[in-house]
Amino acid sequence: MHNLRPHRRVRGAAALTLTATLLAACGTTATPAEPGATTGGDDEHAHSEVESGGPTEQRRAMPRLVATYDGGLLVLDAETLEQVADIPMDGYNRVNPLGDDRHVAVSTTGGFRVLDVGTWGEPHGDHAHHYTSPPTLTGVSVEATKPGHVVVHDGRTAFFDDGTGEITVVDSGESADPDADRRILDSEHPHHGVAVAGDDGVVVSTLGDEDTRVGLLARDAEGAEIARTEDCPGIHGEAAARDALVFGCTDGAVVYSDGRFTKLQAPDAYGRIGNQAGSPVSPVVLGDYKVDEDAELERPERISLIDTRGPTLRLVDLPASYSFRSLGRGPAGEALVLGTDGKLHVIDPETAELVRSIDVVEPWSESTEWKDPRPTLYVHGGIAYVTEPAAKRVVAVDLGTGSIHAETTLPHETDELSGVGGDAPGSGH
Repeated sequence: MHNLRPHRRVRGAAALTLTATLLAACGTTATPAEPGATTGGDDEHAHSEVESGGPTEQRRAMPRLVATYDGGLLVLDAETLEQVADIPMDGYNRVNPLGDDRHVAVSTTGGFRVLDVGTWGEPHGDHAHHYTSPPTLTGVSVEATKPGHVVVHDGRTAFFDDGTGEITVVDSGESADPDADRRILDSEHPHHGVAVAGDDGVVVSTLGDEDTRVGLLARDAEGAEIARTEDCPGIHGEAAARDALVFGCTDGAVVYSDGRFTKLQAPDAYGRIGNQAGSPVSPVVLGDYKVDEDAELERPERISLIDTRGPTLRLVDLPASYSFRSLGRGPAGEALVLGTDGKLHVIDPETAELVRSIDVVEPWSESTEWKDPRPTLYVHGGIAYVTEPAAKRVVAVDLGTGSIHAETTLPHETDELSGVGGDAPGSGH
């Protein structure tokens, strides 16, 4: 009835291509960063290579940030915010972690390209910034006619091709390996969608076509349907709570848990939740909340808290509006919202109380064009990173103290921001 093809497993060569093949197909001029093109506070140390076979217990995590700009990617040291690399790359590019603490997926023309952020290092006297290699665009990619969401969950990374509806799932630890096993699943129709894979083999993905999106489908490790809902109009966005998944609808949200979908109805006839942020230590998911279906750009001043234990949906008023790049979570599950008042608002997800507001950037206004740069929030551990494109600035905020940990001015007006933890292999992370 639904014309679903069974999933198939392929080796890396069938799903992945070398960079040269991708460049010939899409015509992009993106090139790997060469050591001479990489810049930082101490080039000699930042570009040095170290032996990759040393004991992992001697290695230390070196987290890094990746920011996009019109014409390329910037790689920054997440501790100091020093620039490590500036990698030219044409087109409108998006970035997401691949889940292995070293690589980032760059959604670009022709597919998802793998960026090696070059994060593993060994302390050596005062020379703490020795890396195995400088950041570089590798020769690995996942082909896609219209690359969309990349989701890491339960040690699995799922890529969604909006142009075909094809879903590619790989173990996160092998996501940059061209020879890794890839599991391929098809959607009923191409659409702007998303998929989430679990360690039990279950894959939850969106249902829809080029005109409408209607719901969700859950399939087991063999590709058989185990649950379905078509009660989530305009489905968009996903987030994982401690024991459940949450997806947004134009009239509320859908929670997936224990093999079942549960609909949470919004208090408004049109109550759109389209972007969410989850935490592995919290059963509550943070979501946006919009009520004006006809607005060219609604500037919401309420957020939603979806408690997956009920499940229940709660709305919280904020002192300012925010954008779709404003949501994040702290290490203890704190709900974080970057407001247009330039403040980072910290909300207790259990009590729905605004705990504090931290001054971070200057007040700003969201553009009506979603691709235009705007202040963006990215959180790693206990540090919240906030970009200020108008000032070409990035700020690191210590969430424990509320103080500025580091800040710097960048050579470009940045757009998206992501990063990797830089944990060494075998470290247990």
